[in-house]
Amino acid sequence: MRAARLIRMALLVQSSPGLTADALARELDVSRRTVIRDAQALQEAGVPIRSERGRAGGYHLAPGHRTRLTTLHPTEAETLYLSGLPTVLRDLGLSDAADTARLKLSATLLPSLRAAAESSVRRFHLDAPAWFREPSAPELLPELARAVWSDRTVELDYARPGRDGAPPRTVTRLLEPYGLVLKAGVWYVVGRLPAERTTGRDGVWRTYRVDRVTALAPAPGAGEPFVRDPSFDLAAHWQAHSAGFARALLRTTVTVRLTGPGLRRLPAVADPAGVAVALASASATAPDAAGRVTLDLPVESEDVAFGQLTGLGADAEVLAPASLRARFREHARALAAVYSAGPQDQP
Repeated sequence: MRAARLIRMALLVQSSPGLTADALARELDVSRRTVIRDAQALQEAGVPIRSERGRAGGYHLAPGHRTRLTTLHPTEAETLYLSGLPTVLRDLGLSDAADTARLKLSATLLPSLRAAAESSVRRFHLDAPAWFREPSAPELLPELARAVWSDRTVELDYARPGRDGAPPRTVTRLLEPYGLVLKAGVWYVVGRLPAERTTGRDGVWRTYRVDRVTALAPAPGAGEPFVRDPSFDLAAHWQAHSAGFARALLRTTVTVRLTGPGLRRLPAVADPAGVAVALASASATAPDAAGRVTLDLPVESEDVAFGQLTGLGADAEVLAPASLRARFREHARALAAVYSAGPQDQP
């Protein structure tokens, strides 16, 4: 609605003086022309907003003017208490600060709004970790979070997964940590390699799993905070790059022959990004006379593939690589040895 948009525009100009018409248009998801019309409407309503030209131009409020549009609507108060996840705040070491902030906020709300905010806590609980996974915060997460808050360049050791069953190898990187993302119970840090360490002018963006960071320290000689790119939007960056990042983790390919039930169950055990690539690939064959399909499945490693495909039992047959096929053969022999004897023969 236009009224809500006008209020938001006034608050944006108050909190961030100097926003241009183009910047406001992006924030409000409207055209530049609409921003200009809305500014005129605010002026006619008595809000002293003006546009200034030049290097320090943009939209400003008259000096000393503060809007009186900060009263919370009950729905806003309700959603405000849903803006954080209890487990996330605990993992980041911020649960005490969050509790104190909620108490302070509750003390400033009118009784009716306080009841609305508390009702959302009683009705909704956000549980981020995936099912059947014991949630555990990476040991270095709080320290990394402090670096994110303070814009401090860090030096980290990262256990990079090996290819084709090879063990992980540790690499050391300088990183400007821009933000942390929690995806299905797994923490990731998004950051930029400093420009002097890359061939690009503005540095290169990287995403790392926090639980694979084995050591963390302030970057040598980094006394001052790094200068953040003001145009960086963490949510937009993650949305644009998360699919590519997931595919980049799939460093190994296994050839597997699946029965019809195995193919239907494959998305439940394997990485969704890998399954999507496999099904769309030209390597996927048409069902044979027995209804089996052969495809090349991207996986993170042979170890991961073994754990995933074991869950499909006889509905999946690994054809390549030979090392993984041999591992399944030994696994089958071990199972046969266990089940060839009756329960009474077991010690």
